[in-house]
Amino acid sequence: MAVIRKKTGNFLEDFEIGSTLRHKVGKTVTEGLFNAFTEFNMTTNPLHKNRRAAQRYGYRDMILPPGLVMNVVFSQSVEDISENARANLEYIDMRFGAPVHVGDTIEVSSVVLGVKPSSRDKDRGVVHVQTTGRNQDGAVVLTYERKVQVWKGNMEAPVADAALEQAPAVECTLWLPPYDAGKKYGELAHLSNADTYFEDFTAGDTIEHSRGRTVTTEHIALTAMLDNTSQVHCNQVLIDQDPDRFIGGQLIIFGGIPFNLCLGLSCPDIADNALADILYKSGKHTGPLFAGDTVFAATEITGKSDYPGRPDLGVLETILRGYKYVKKGDARERTEIFYLERSIAVKRRSHYL
Repeated sequence: MAVIRKKTGNFLEDFEIGSTLRHKVGKTVTEGLFNAFTEFNMTTNPLHKNRRAAQRYGYRDMILPPGLVMNVVFSQSVEDISENARANLEYIDMRFGAPVHVGDTIEVSSVVLGVKPSSRDKDRGVVHVQTTGRNQDGAVVLTYERKVQVWKGNMEAPVADAALEQAPAVECTLWLPPYDAGKKYGELAHLSNADTYFEDFTAGDTIEHSRGRTVTTEHIALTAMLDNTSQVHCNQVLIDQDPDRFIGGQLIIFGGIPFNLCLGLSCPDIADNALADILYKSGKHTGPLFAGDTVFAATEITGKSDYPGRPDLGVLETILRGYKYVKKGDARERTEIFYLERSIAVKRRSHYL
């Protein structure tokens, strides 16, 4: 009888430029998953919490918050892209398409755009991919690029520095319900904050969100609910075998959790009256998060513009920053952990009250 040690995930030398990875399994969004993440991230937008409100606005049912859409799509790519990763480095051009409801099934594929071995650390390099999630009808719900630092499995394996000239075009059109004055939206205005309409924001302002949330070892269960298999989030034995190899020498919280949480913490002040997130131009995890850390967030308003063809909406341009406090002697130092350039479709008071 043979003892077979199975290999899971890809190492740096396994990625082929231009190849398409069709990720296994897929994910049907259940009420349990929807509830766990909308409650955890403290979102307050009625579209994610109140069926009557979502249907009044023209959605089939409550819609997933954007951070949960991202988490469902991202996690399906982990086994093939980042199970053997050291760190996720950057999100690029994350665009939202069809809304996602409970009962929808999301399947995901990725195209390898580039591989770049490290010139300093021979045991690792950066993989650049484009990942796209589609629902059961084939409609794109999310597409984005990301860069991830991946370990080599075989230190002697040659890895060429190569990249596609440009990423394949992915048609991704944000779906928004049409405006209908006959629906008397103002009857439900009490469900959201009165000071988060498009007219209420001023470019140049920074809003310090008042709530924080401590993340405990619950992060392991939340990561598992998403089918994210990366071992650096759940396998303490792996960390203990070589703690210097891993950030902080301990389990690191999956980046999708602070991503999702920062969006939720900002929601009462920024997105309470949003119909959708449009685009995340660039995002980065600028510092690690561990069990016991408390996450806070702040949003800088960087610009405002009209939403093309929709006089009832405006586009709010923002920078969302997540942070925690780290003890330095007797003092506490504010340390950034997350950065996101975010465009949001926000209702105008002139049309919805």
